[in-house]
Order: sequence, then C-alpha cells, then structure tokens
Amino acid sequence: MSATTQRTSGHPIDKIFLDRWSSRAFTDEPISVEQLHTLLEAAHWAPSSSNSQPWRFVYSLRGSNSWQRFVSILAPANQVWAQHAAALVFLLTKLESRSPNSGQLHPLPMHVFDAGTASGFFALQATLKGFNTHVMAGIDRELAKLELNIPDGYEVHVAIAVGKRADSATLPDPYRERDVPSSRMPLSELVFEGVFSAQADLT
Repeated sequence: MSATTQRTSGHPIDKIFLDRWSSRAFTDEPISVEQLHTLLEAAHWAPSSSNSQPWRFVYSLRGSNSWQRFVSILAPANQVWAQHAAALVFLLTKLESRSPNSGQLHPLPMHVFDAGTASGFFALQATLKGFNTHVMAGIDRELAKLELNIPDGYEVHVAIAVGKRADSATLPDPYRERDVPSSRMPLSELVFEGVFSAQADLT
C-alpha cells in the first residue's frame, strides 16, 4: 500500500504515480526552454505503433509574443487559470505516414493512442522535475489550426499547461474547492481475468 497527497494504492507502486495530479494552480515561476525541452524529450521517447512517432508539439512560454494567442485558443473557463501557467503545449498528431518501400501514404490508426502515451510520459517527467501539468480537452481546435498554422493531415488533441504548482487557495471560485487530487475506481472494477464483464459499469 502506497500513500501520498491523500491518495492510496491497493498494490505497491512507485510514488510518482500518486504524486502526479492535475492542479489548476500555478506560481509565477517561469520555465526555461531547456527545462521544457527535457519534458518534451521524455514525451517523444514514448512507444508508438510501428515507431511512427505521430506526435507533434507546439509551445509558448508565458510572457512571449505568442502567449496571448495560445491562451485565446483555450475554452474561456480554462483561460481563467491556465493563463498563469509557465508554458502551454499543444499536442497534435500526424494522420498519415509515407511507406519507405512504396512511397504511398497510409493512415496511422493508432495516432490517438500514441499521443496519449506521449502525454503520459510528459506528465511523469514533469513530476520528476517538480513541475505540475494539466491537460485540457477544452480548446477551440479550429482556431488552433488557424493560429498555430497547422495544415490538413494533422489533428489537434489537447493543450497542456505546465509550471510550478501553487497553493490551491490562490485559485478563484469555483476552481479552488475542486483543486484536489482525484481518486481512482477500485482495480477490481477495471480488471478481469479470462473474459470481460460489463456488470460493474451497469451498477
């Protein structure tokens, strides 16, 4: 049994998995390009189907000329707190890859799965380095394509706010009370031996 930040695990796991949680509170401490690239370096070492590496990352640091443009792509509710992060990273994927043998383009059906894995690696490396990350699905994807100069053939998935975690008391209502580490369903409701059972999802 492991426990940290009010979380517990039913089986022994490294505490990094419990230490990582998605706060909305950020300090005004900046992140350097080198520090951010360390997180991105970890992300791009994630496994991918056929080593296709479909992930692409577009970032802005708070205070840069592109910062307000990046913030404007977020849903209004996310802009309230994410504008205080040290950096924003948009995660997108390439939808097709060219065969080295035939030269023909073919779809990458696992691109979304691969992007999620890269995001997880990013978050864990951030935790190791003392940074907080918060992934946001609430973004304007059409505006992102326009503002970030993303051509056809790519899909925008999420934005990731990253920076040093602040005390949740610094957040305005209603975000303050919600800014706590979330729990997880019991493993017994998610893991099945031999055959899947949806009974747990029906109760």
